[in-house]
Amino acid sequence: MTDLSNARWFKSSKSPNADTCVEVAFLDTDLVGVRDSKDPTGPALVFDGLQWDRFIAGVRASRHRRG
Repeated sequence: MTDLSNARWFKSSKSPNADTCVEVAFLDTDLVGVRDSKDPTGPALVFDGLQWDRFIAGVRASRHRRG
């Protein structure tokens, strides 16, 4: 299990002030944490760098759409 206690979480500057955002933390171990801002002490998903890069590439190519 990855220790996220010292992670520095952030959200997009385009996100509203409400707690309805996804927060991301780039970790020292080439891992990326993702969590729901409504539940900052709740669970987080952790991806390795390659998984994160592929996800971001998919978002940029519009492959991940709400539907």
